[in-house]
Amino acid sequence: MNPLDKIQALEAIEKEIILCMQSAGQALQELGREKSSQKSAETQSQQFLKSLNIVETKLSEQINYLTQVSTGQPHEGSGYASAKVLQMAWHRIQHARSRVRELEETKAKHSHAARQQQKRQAEHAAAQQQQAQAAAAAAQQQQQQQQTAGGGTNTGEASSTAGNAAAGGAPMGGDGGGGMSTN
Repeated sequence: MNPLDKIQALEAIEKEIILCMQSAGQALQELGREKSSQKSAETQSQQFLKSLNIVETKLSEQINYLTQVSTGQPHEGSGYASAKVLQMAWHRIQHARSRVRELEETKAKHSHAARQQQKRQAEHAAAQQQQAQAAAAAAQQQQQQQQTAGGGTNTGEASSTAGNAAAGGAPMGGDGGGGMSTN
């Protein structure tokens, strides 16, 4: 039974109660007359008892239904337990979605921080590499300046000349004179 059917059943019970009360009123009215008709009073009384039995039966059905629904016991025609399970499932899904969203936000925050740190480390490494290249270039430039200031001999000639002089011999291709530079 859907909710509309339940409301219509309750309305039918209400109409039956009204008929029951009317029958009781007419029976009492008939008995209150000076010249009352026994047959009419009995007919009204029978109608009252019949309506009362119908009301009692239908109200008992509704009360039984409500007791089954309120205790959560499975029974025919009840969607209460299923609706409750569905509602709890939706609640669990919403909770899981919110937790996943929180975890994704935390992950994004940490991955952003990690990318920033990697970027800083890369910049730092590049700066160190540039400093090393600049130092190497400066050392090479200084070496070239020393070579040009030494009379135009290159480092290879100067070292071989110095090696020969230390061995006691004359430098090759030279007059044994000046113009030698050692590093």
